[in-house]
Amino acid sequence: MGLPLMQAMIRTPSKKTSLPTEGIHNLRDYGGYTAADGMRVKTGLLFRSGQHMEATDSDLDAFQALDIRTIIDLRGTSERTSFPCRRHNDFTAQVIAFDGETTSSPPHEGGWDKEDMTGEKARMRMIAVYTRMPVNPAMIEMFSRYFEALATRDGGSLVHCFAGKDRTGIAASLLLHVLGVHKDDQVAEFLRTNDAPTQHILERQSLPRMEAHYGQIEPEAVRNLMGVLPEYLDTYWSKLERDHGSVDTYLAQTLGVDEARKARLRERFLT
Repeated sequence: MGLPLMQAMIRTPSKKTSLPTEGIHNLRDYGGYTAADGMRVKTGLLFRSGQHMEATDSDLDAFQALDIRTIIDLRGTSERTSFPCRRHNDFTAQVIAFDGETTSSPPHEGGWDKEDMTGEKARMRMIAVYTRMPVNPAMIEMFSRYFEALATRDGGSLVHCFAGKDRTGIAASLLLHVLGVHKDDQVAEFLRTNDAPTQHILERQSLPRMEAHYGQIEPEAVRNLMGVLPEYLDTYWSKLERDHGSVDTYLAQTLGVDEARKARLRERFLT
């Protein structure tokens, strides 16, 4: 039975939860989904989150226990400088990061013109972020390095950005696509960000900076900037399909994820 038909038949109904933290937003395992040929994405190997600047000692102990050996930090140089991640005393993971900026206008930095930030303006701003991401040279390099690390390095990995929802959300979605996870489950994983019990951490880290730039921000705008909508992910996929014909063509020709690499990733992460 071919993969498209299998994907049309399977879903992952189990309720997934975030890992409990005190100072890290949106930390969770994005494995566990039903994937190609009825297999399942392994758990305990693939993690995602926001940045770790406010990680408590308890958070660091819990994170260290996950045995994560590779961290793919999708933030740019200025973000890493402004929000340095705390590390456990026994931290030995390899950190992969970009030498330069990975985005010109992250939501937490304000950006754009100093005008009233309405819900619709916030939504359109995020649509623009997802429209630019497929052609952003820095993100192309980082997503390529993310796939290379997953294919070649042993042990668990963490992919993160500032909030763990936009750049990180796309990274997770791309991998789940490669592993044959149904599109509905990809969207469900993407939207789990909105249910993260640590939203107060992101608001504490981001809202004062945004209000300093925009002034008062409408509640709907805050939700659109700090959460995700299904159309954000759809915007990214649609851009790939318009420009390259399919997601798989983009993966192969732009990110270097050809059939051999797909096979290696499925061997490593499916059970």
